[in-house]
Amino acid sequence: MAVTFWKKKEAEQPAKPKSFWREWGDAILFAVVAATLIRWATFEAYTIPTPSMEHSLLVGDYLFVSKLHYGPRTPQTPLQVPLTHQTLWGTTLPSYSDAIQLPSYRLPGFSEVKRNDVVVFNVPFEDQHPADLRTNYIKRCVAVAGDVVEVRNQQVYVNQQVNPTPPESQTRYYLQVSEPVRPKIFQERGVVDYNSPDGTPMLGALPDGTAAYMADMTATTAAFFKQQPYVKGIIKEDSEVGKAELDVFPNNPDYPHSTPSQVVAWNRDNYGPLQLPKKGQTVQLTAQNVPIYQKIIQRYEHNEGITVANGQILQNGKPLTSYTFKQNYYFMMGDNRHDSLDSRYWGFVPEDHIVGKAVLIWMSVDPHASFLSKIRWSRLFHTID
Repeated sequence: MAVTFWKKKEAEQPAKPKSFWREWGDAILFAVVAATLIRWATFEAYTIPTPSMEHSLLVGDYLFVSKLHYGPRTPQTPLQVPLTHQTLWGTTLPSYSDAIQLPSYRLPGFSEVKRNDVVVFNVPFEDQHPADLRTNYIKRCVAVAGDVVEVRNQQVYVNQQVNPTPPESQTRYYLQVSEPVRPKIFQERGVVDYNSPDGTPMLGALPDGTAAYMADMTATTAAFFKQQPYVKGIIKEDSEVGKAELDVFPNNPDYPHSTPSQVVAWNRDNYGPLQLPKKGQTVQLTAQNVPIYQKIIQRYEHNEGITVANGQILQNGKPLTSYTFKQNYYFMMGDNRHDSLDSRYWGFVPEDHIVGKAVLIWMSVDPHASFLSKIRWSRLFHTID
């Protein structure tokens, strides 16, 4: 019998070097995976497209939004092209498939949503996209779960206490003038009309024929114009107390009111009181509060077999007399109080729609400025209050 005690080790073959395209492919794949994880779990970049938060945030501000503060959410829609939101870059083609929908969970964060935080969230009233891919809005959280929120003559109250108005908050005024105002004066005071080609408010007329500008501005800017000799008068726009506006929540088209008695006499400047639902809280359902809680029970909390008929909420055909909330809800408002589509119009923001906290302006571009003054240098790396 032959026994082998020692055998010469065969020489190892050198590894075949990666091709140029393979190396680039691996690098791109790594970068996409890393960017996707960072975007999901830590920080994401956003831009301000509308003036609903002026002057606290301006159109053209580029922000970093922290997912770490409130905790990142696990994806609800996993079949999605990385680094996209609703559509493929530069197209209207969907970037996702909703064939698979998963339960969404929130990982632990540094803090909870607090009053007066500037928050990015998925707007809850959209139906054409899954909840985690609905359009991103940015507003200020004026009330949290369990609070009672109210607006009296444009002043926000929370739990019967005055909620401080952001110093750069804007409302709408009418400037009655004896002569046109030079555009430079509006520019120096930060008064912008984004419906105007050059951003300058356009001269119009009040019902009595008086020449006037309609402009959104801060109280400080309004006081400045009041002192100018070319301003004959300044009128602050204000909704009448007790006059119902049918487009505010819960008087909105979302809910088919069966009787006029269900319309509440609220408007954008005089709203509530309204209590925000809190996780674990149980409410008795009545004909009066069904319009308030209908969307929560039917849409936001994923209940099965919910229908609404004759002012009643039914589950599997049986009337619900009470309901216990499964998550917290928040009330969001824009700082530009007369040019903001917010909770006054579509109601509560569910906790599972919260994306993150706006923390830093890293770039700001003025859409109406000339090339040399396009960048707002004073706003770069400005923290958000």
